[in-house]
Amino acid sequence: MFGRSRIGEILLSHGLVTQEQLASALEQQQMDSGKKIGEILIEQKFVKEIDIQRALGLQFGIEVWETFDLEQVDMTLSKDYNYNVAMSQYIMPFQMRGNFVLTALTDPLNTDGIDFIRVLTGFEPIPILAPQKAVHALITGVYDKRGDLNNMVDDLETKKPVGEEEEAQNIEDILNHAASDDEGPIIRLMNMVFQQAMREHASDIHIEAAEENVIIRFRVDGVLKEVARAPKRFHSAIVVRVKIMSNLNIAEKRIPQDGRIRFKIAGRDIDVRVATAPAVHGERITMRLLDQQAILRDLKDLGFNERHYRIITHAISQPHGIILVTGPTGSGKSTTLYACLNRINTPDKNILTVEDPVEYQLAGISQMPVNAKIGLTFATGLRSYLRHDPDVMMVGEIRDQETAEIAIQAALTGHLVFSTLHTNDAAGAFTRLIDMGIEPFLVSSSLELAMAQRLIRRLCPICKMPYEPSPEELAEIGITPEQLASVGGVLYKPCGCKECNESGYKGRTAIYEMMVITDAIRRLVMQRADGATIRHEAEKNGMTSLRDDGIANVLAGISSIPEVLRVTQDVTE
Repeated sequence: MFGRSRIGEILLSHGLVTQEQLASALEQQQMDSGKKIGEILIEQKFVKEIDIQRALGLQFGIEVWETFDLEQVDMTLSKDYNYNVAMSQYIMPFQMRGNFVLTALTDPLNTDGIDFIRVLTGFEPIPILAPQKAVHALITGVYDKRGDLNNMVDDLETKKPVGEEEEAQNIEDILNHAASDDEGPIIRLMNMVFQQAMREHASDIHIEAAEENVIIRFRVDGVLKEVARAPKRFHSAIVVRVKIMSNLNIAEKRIPQDGRIRFKIAGRDIDVRVATAPAVHGERITMRLLDQQAILRDLKDLGFNERHYRIITHAISQPHGIILVTGPTGSGKSTTLYACLNRINTPDKNILTVEDPVEYQLAGISQMPVNAKIGLTFATGLRSYLRHDPDVMMVGEIRDQETAEIAIQAALTGHLVFSTLHTNDAAGAFTRLIDMGIEPFLVSSSLELAMAQRLIRRLCPICKMPYEPSPEELAEIGITPEQLASVGGVLYKPCGCKECNESGYKGRTAIYEMMVITDAIRRLVMQRADGATIRHEAEKNGMTSLRDDGIANVLAGISSIPEVLRVTQDVTE
């Protein structure tokens, strides 16, 4: 237990707490004797954890670090150290200092952990105090960095092919298994694939059989890249491993299958949608990674300009109508809808969703995953939810006439409905619904906002390079000399550094096209006008195109000309 008076004296002498705050914490400790005084002071928000650690450092004569540099960590010190033990003890050897081993920990009185490190490494530990967040980052970083996918694939060359069934094992936490030589090579390979995919923030993993090898690719920030090639003789074992993890039929190789994998990595729950399909050289696998603990983004963080933000916040505050977000798969539509729902999620609203799958779990909202195998489709789920007195509903995607009709009827009977459509631009939402068989008067009277969006890669802030664009570049994207002059005649282009894996880009932001539904647009819809005519009318009312929003990001130094051209090529005439 912390020395109560001594810690208090140190904190008081440094002006970090007042006498009243310390007395309050001591009083709380008397009611909850199992807690340390430092924990109580942190819970009551009188001090930060680093303040307690610094006070403990003074009390015990121990160094205090706020962060750790993974580049300076000696990975061999923890090669026989179990991940679960490290996480439960919050103690990690990381560097040699002479004949001593520097050991990060959160509790200076964790003598059992220090003794364990002494036996594990054969060296005398020097404790280094650090906040729990820093020690957690060190532990996960070590186990994350320890594996190298290319080295693992090279190691496969020395292994004999194994039986398909021999590679079937359940995993608890991938990092806990990443370094074990006792496991089968395919298990370790697939664990490392997931591990590296999470490290690189990949959204998809592709495993494809070629004539002589197995190609593993990741989609990072919307762009596919090859990360490894494995010997072709291991293709069958890799496919079986994935099928067993996702509860698919390993004997069926002739038809496509869909499944799901749930696992943990560094304590984070990851949901993986798995799709297999037969191909000429053997089955291919595509896996979509969904981080269940990913941070739900606020509307302000989605890249809206001032006008777009004003439009979307007004639309979601309406009591009824349909708000449609359009774009291809992987363009961030679900993230936008979740941010909208999160903004209006208050106790006085009954919000229900039908999704495929549930990508984020929102507190206070009832979310229904569709299951086509038992007949639970978007339409049946939506129809059922109408009997639950909803105020707001979200249907993951309008795919057919039945779903569209139910959504429109819900909007016309006093409900606010959010959904998505696969169209290239905002104006395409009208023609797509009419093509599905919905009467134009129903479409025009129910739709309140149609917006299209795309995701563009952000330039890496560390290595992006200023340059003067050529007249040809400016003409190709549509930037005028006046626009270029307004930013000093300089734009930015990707360069590549260690921080961005030499890609020149890090992260993505969204660009938008928002069509507010005016009376003039409703009349055009009633007349079954084509998308180009509707789009022209919206532009007269101030709508900016996806390309124009992309240009604004280029001028602001957020993205580059080639990136905006790549993403908006399908929506230009």
